Amino acid sequence: MANQQSTSGNPSVDYEYRRKKNAQEMKMQVTSYMLMIFLTLVAFVAVAGGFDKYFIIPFILLLAVVQLILQLYYFMHMSHKGHEAPSLFLYSGALVGFLTVLTFLTIVWL
Repeated sequence: MANQQSTSGNPSVDYEYRRKKNAQEMKMQVTSYMLMIFLTLVAFVAVAGGFDKYFIIPFILLLAVVQLILQLYYFMHMSHKGHEAPSLFLYSGALVGFLTVLTFLTIVWL
């Protein structure tokens, strides 16, 4: 959701616009929160289901990545305008962390 602001000059119109925008934002946060709870329950069911560990570990890691993306975009407001610089630093740090883990895994396995 873009960070748009109404500048009509009419306080009642501006108030209604902000109220509508806040309601939409809250609805998206509640929806993503419920989705994250569902993904957590799916992970618990997968572990309790007695599946093979070679299925469960990548599956749980995939669910964790999905939850991380949801948290970044909806709870940390990375989808809004004006958050380009923090996004750049966050994604750069994630890339460096991923490359570091990949490097150490490669060194240990070889």
